[in-house]
Amino acid sequence: MPPALKSQALSFAALMVHFDGKLRSYHRLRLAIDLANRFDAALIGIAGRSYLPSFLSNDNACRQNQDERQEMAHALAETGEKFRTAAGHVAKVEWRGLPDDVTHLITSEARAADLIIIGPDQNSDNPYYGLDTSAAVVRMGRPVLLVPEGTESLEAKRILIAWKDTREARRAVRDAIPFLQRAERVMIVVVCEYASQAQSQQYINDLAEYLSRHEVMISEKVYLDSKEPVPNQLLQFAENEKADLIVAGAYGHSRLGEWMLGGVTRRLIVNSSICSLLSH
Repeated sequence: MPPALKSQALSFAALMVHFDGKLRSYHRLRLAIDLANRFDAALIGIAGRSYLPSFLSNDNACRQNQDERQEMAHALAETGEKFRTAAGHVAKVEWRGLPDDVTHLITSEARAADLIIIGPDQNSDNPYYGLDTSAAVVRMGRPVLLVPEGTESLEAKRILIAWKDTREARRAVRDAIPFLQRAERVMIVVVCEYASQAQSQQYINDLAEYLSRHEVMISEKVYLDSKEPVPNQLLQFAENEKADLIVAGAYGHSRLGEWMLGGVTRRLIVNSSICSLLSH
């Protein structure tokens, strides 16, 4: 019989980071630069800005709109120069700055990267610059690395997998393998919501066996009590164990349903101080 093939370490070939030139986005950019160098990946910077569509304007407003587009193109070009300067030590760099709604732009351009790096919702006074993080996660079709405000590094040494046997969670685990293979400790946390603990244990054993074939060893398996709010338990466990990355499926229910139920995805976007890799 031929020898069994050894699993190879997976990587990211291209990363995309939302960078609008504001101070808070420099933290996220520093994290993205470090990951790009760690994985020897191309780094794509992206930014957008909305404007008043001409069909909603009168003739005078339409002329103003054209002037605004020129100003926006100039501002985005300047932001691109800031990005290139900051990312000067990355071997492969690309900039995409376009006068378009930020959420629409990032979700449409996501095809160019393996991982999209963004921050939480921007509650900006200027709606032209706002990013709807929840909508972006759902529409992206790519894993999203959600970086809390002020976070500028990610070692990804202690990773927590928030497991529920759903399509989204399976995708998230597969998408996170480049991080998982390099981690020092990987923990699986599961909530026995509908299944018995015995059945949940079988699910986790299958997951652990799958990951072992990718040379990822599980350090700990934890069962949470579904009688308590799941997001609270999950975040508290992650903080207690000093996890620096949470891997989770995003919006297994509808976005509205998760919001009404205080869902895990929304809590990770709004309240988590830990980076999260989310897949939908």
